[in-house]
Amino acid sequence: MKYLFTFLLTLSGIFLEAQTVFSTRYSSDADVNVFVVDYESQADLKVYKVEYESQAGNNDGKWFFTQYASQAKKKIFFVDYSSQSDLKIFFVKYESQAGWVNKEKQHLMY
Repeated sequence: MKYLFTFLLTLSGIFLEAQTVFSTRYSSDADVNVFVVDYESQADLKVYKVEYESQAGNNDGKWFFTQYASQAKKKIFFVDYSSQSDLKIFFVKYESQAGWVNKEKQHLMY
């Protein structure tokens, strides 16, 4: 029984993909280069910043910014120009607005 519980706990950890992100200082340290667009219609992903890690979503645009790189699932770097980015995001005011606009880029955050 104890082994079954350990196995299930390990298995559940594999499928949980919380959107915890860390903002790096250098592009070379990042998994994904991100550009923040001015208008919602320009975005690949609409992002809502959550206050607590437990509120982070499963690749659905609800991001929790970690204090350390080792705590994050993805390391991102904010670029200065749209042409330098892998992903264009727009920060939304409400949690219900978060989500993918361009699902072809969804693989970048897995």
